[in-house]
Amino acid sequence: MESLRDAGVELVLNPGCEEASSRHAAALAAQYAFVWFAVGIHPEELSDYTDESLERTLSLTEDPKCAAIGEIGLDYYWDDTQKERQKELFHRQLSFARERDLPVIVHDREAHGDCLNIVRQYPGLRGVFHCYSGSAETASELLRLGWYLGFDGPVTYKNARKLPEVLAVCPPERILLETDSPYLAPVPNRGKRNDPSNLAYICAKVAEFKQMDPEELASITLQNGKTLFNIT
Repeated sequence: MESLRDAGVELVLNPGCEEASSRHAAALAAQYAFVWFAVGIHPEELSDYTDESLERTLSLTEDPKCAAIGEIGLDYYWDDTQKERQKELFHRQLSFARERDLPVIVHDREAHGDCLNIVRQYPGLRGVFHCYSGSAETASELLRLGWYLGFDGPVTYKNARKLPEVLAVCPPERILLETDSPYLAPVPNRGKRNDPSNLAYICAKVAEFKQMDPEELASITLQNGKTLFNIT
């Protein structure tokens, strides 16, 4: 964590995936001035979800360094047998975010149509589709609705065929740069444990696609994060 500033990382938003990781994210944010956090119950944690655990998790939003609700959403890749229960949990957390005027971090894996249809029901809600993996057409609709798109290590992979098309329709002012640490390390560190110091590789590749100077893109995307998550 201490080395991240030397690597050029100026801001970290650390999301939770259920109650325990949300509490851990809050503790890290209290320890480091440049770290903020989000809380939520991830669809992969559905088995541990109860009304009480959700209430305890969302109560962490009282902390002034809590900047968002997330990581929440739908994941049909690992388990598509509980789609309705996933949708119920997603709706509950989106409703809470709208009531508290908080942005959201959306996890969407193999559930592009359902995620889009659900967020359409919350006009005015702001947020980011993290580690975006949908089509350029869906990206255009999300951008029209006011959403941001997050780009991670996969933009550096040779098999990232859709991402250049998505980046072509996404203006720099709607791009967030992410790592999804400890997963999805970018080339040249693919397969290793990821951390935010790898952000420079992601920035360089996105800048290449956008035909921009990496430093200019880094400045724009940092401001994007501050704007979306209301961080001053």
